[in-house]
Amino acid sequence: MQLTRPEKEMLEGKHGKAARKSMEILVTLGEIYGAERMVEVSSVQVAGVSYVNLGEPGLEFLAEMAEDGRVRVLTTLNPAGMDLENWRNLGIDPNFAKNQERVITAFQKMGIVTTCTCTPYLVGNLPVFNEHVAWSESSAVCFANSVIGAKTNREGGPSALAAALTGRTPLYGLHLDENRQAQIKVDVKTDVHGTNDYGTLGKAVGDRIGDKIPYITGLENPSLDELKALCASIATYGGTALFHIEGVTPNRTNIPSETTEVTPPDMEKAEKELNDETTIDFVGIGCPHASIHEVKRIAELLKGKKVKKEVWIATARPTKQMADRMGYTATIEASGAKFACDTCFAVAPLKGRFKGLATDSAKGCFYGRGTNKFSVKHCALEECIAEAVG
Repeated sequence: MQLTRPEKEMLEGKHGKAARKSMEILVTLGEIYGAERMVEVSSVQVAGVSYVNLGEPGLEFLAEMAEDGRVRVLTTLNPAGMDLENWRNLGIDPNFAKNQERVITAFQKMGIVTTCTCTPYLVGNLPVFNEHVAWSESSAVCFANSVIGAKTNREGGPSALAAALTGRTPLYGLHLDENRQAQIKVDVKTDVHGTNDYGTLGKAVGDRIGDKIPYITGLENPSLDELKALCASIATYGGTALFHIEGVTPNRTNIPSETTEVTPPDMEKAEKELNDETTIDFVGIGCPHASIHEVKRIAELLKGKKVKKEVWIATARPTKQMADRMGYTATIEASGAKFACDTCFAVAPLKGRFKGLATDSAKGCFYGRGTNKFSVKHCALEECIAEAVG
């Protein structure tokens, strides 16, 4: 790889041990993927934050990097394994909480903004079109590439941290325009409305195309929350980190000759596969993290009601603070539902606590089954709240 003088100096250790280790990681990654050089990034989003995933080996790595490592660009974190302020009310074990706090302290020491969210674009980490970034979380990567038109590969936790500590990432993959062209046209031949429908669509498309980049037609003016749900689902079930929607997304692409369709039977099949026969004892909303618009809607649905099951609304702490000011928090908490800031039910240590999860998130269904061994029910937000109040 061709390195600039500042990059060579970092690799030689002239800017500390953490910068040297980071550049070693990035050079190795670049050589594996055939990158000719590095590219500067404007922001980073780091995954691998929950102590559930890190354990002691991961924490030792972070502590070593935090000895002299300091970030060079705006960097935020993916959700942690608990609400950093209200973990007791959510039933988190004190020993787990102690270890999770050690993780956050290491990140904070490096200058990382410890806003833990899978929707960094809703809380200030918002790149612009054509800007190079290094993000980790699959739904956020898909949103950055597709909806915003920024450029990022799906980074692993160590490579994202390395990018944060150097301000660089190897120039390969989706950082290159030639790799961002659509590979298959997907004609949606059915009505799609609401976040749950867009989650189902993401599964239907993902199951069909795998990791190909789709050019999607037939969708009319999807909202931010609907696009957020589509990004989460299509990245989970298909593996793609970029899609194009005709008349909606900003990237320019050639229209592929290969074509497939999504019809009502395809949606019915995907929806059936998202659901289990189960009794619900847990309702989880906010995977990806709920926007202020979604929080407002939840408050409207819960006004004057009491929940009879455990209900978590996962969201970024800045979003919760807006909800506090608008009175939404008081309404929601008066019902008995709980906010779960900084975390979500996909990464919190919940195995064995609940049996059946109701959620409007197709991604939440995947991780509810896989990570916490729940049976799952996929339904609209309104149905989730109806399930909660019995």
